[in-house]
Amino acid sequence: MALRSINKLEVFLKRCSAPRLYYCCNKSAHSATNGIGTDDNNNNYNNNNNKNKNKNGYTGFSWRSVIRFFVPFSLGALASTMVAQREELTPTISARALSGRRREFNFIADVVAGCADSVVYIEIKDTRHFDYFSGQPITASNGSGFVIEQNGLILTNAHVVINKPNTMVQVRLSDGRTFPATIEDVDQTSDLATLRIQVNNLPVMKLGKSSTLRSGEWVVALGSPLALSNTVTAGVISSTQRASQELGLRNRDINYLQTDAAITFGNSGGPLVNLDGEAIGVNSMKVTAGISFAIPIDYVKVFLERAAARRRKGSAYKTGYPVKRYMGITMLTLTPDILFELKSRTQNMPNTLSHGVLVWKVIVGSPAHSGGLQPGDIVTHINKKEIKNSSDVYDALADGKKELDIVILRGVKQMRVTITPEDP
Repeated sequence: MALRSINKLEVFLKRCSAPRLYYCCNKSAHSATNGIGTDDNNNNYNNNNNKNKNKNGYTGFSWRSVIRFFVPFSLGALASTMVAQREELTPTISARALSGRRREFNFIADVVAGCADSVVYIEIKDTRHFDYFSGQPITASNGSGFVIEQNGLILTNAHVVINKPNTMVQVRLSDGRTFPATIEDVDQTSDLATLRIQVNNLPVMKLGKSSTLRSGEWVVALGSPLALSNTVTAGVISSTQRASQELGLRNRDINYLQTDAAITFGNSGGPLVNLDGEAIGVNSMKVTAGISFAIPIDYVKVFLERAAARRRKGSAYKTGYPVKRYMGITMLTLTPDILFELKSRTQNMPNTLSHGVLVWKVIVGSPAHSGGLQPGDIVTHINKKEIKNSSDVYDALADGKKELDIVILRGVKQMRVTITPEDP
């Protein structure tokens, strides 16, 4: 049995091409054949060789040569196995293909693609002043809105459409078509209004639920800031319950949505949209960079239900909304919280300022614009009376005095301007 195993091993070595090993094993046999050594030695070698020959005729070999061959071979095989196992256990880092990332991660672009067609640009034309070259009425102010019914019903802010007498409203759709609009319903308390244009089959903005919003949720503001239509800004919800009393707005039982999405002049009336493409608010006002407010869509739904019920009863809205003397500004009361925030964000505001009204929009061509008021001015006194909130400004307009002597703070500089409001 042992001889048979040796024969098999010898066959294996021969097939593995180990000539050096066989040369070492048969060195003495070659020497005897070449005549080296005595006759007795040759006879002994031949006898032993004949004994070690097997039936296949192979010559025997030494175990030392076998060990010299197999030990390095075995060690090499073991090392190769360990390296292969180590490579399997070692984590590898591969670069991810960049193709398809735009489609996967641009969620804001997906929102805009689904709802931007329903956003409109609103222009307020002054019918008493005309452009010298075109002969068309000049634009007194502008704003935004969005379609809520296919038959041409548009939602916007009230201050966008009723801020000046002797004006007409013009709406431009996202496809470039322009239509005159009529005012259907106005609620000055909530600062909401609806317009109607004579066109059908318009893309409609879906209305969501503002009650389900969470702080930190992504939102997109759509509109036409600075008359740049189809503008998109994005941010998060900073607060879902910002009471109107905190903003110094009287007679408004509204908890505003606060967002850091950029909302500036002209964004008013546009939609604040969630990632499902649903309007969850109406852009209303901006205090400073990173602090803007929107009317919650749940409050808007109540206004729309009341307006629809009024139309069903036949008591359609008439342009008999209460008018006051016109100055041409949009303002915000500086509450202690807003003052603290403004002082922390701007370096050019005196620490002694404790009250006033922030002018955040001035209508071009209005008495305030002609008198020298600018956005960002803070009104502290009118006709030597302290101004602590927006109601004080309305009271000054109702006094009936022909001119208003206004003390403003522009940066760190105190200035005086004189404004002559227009009668209704």
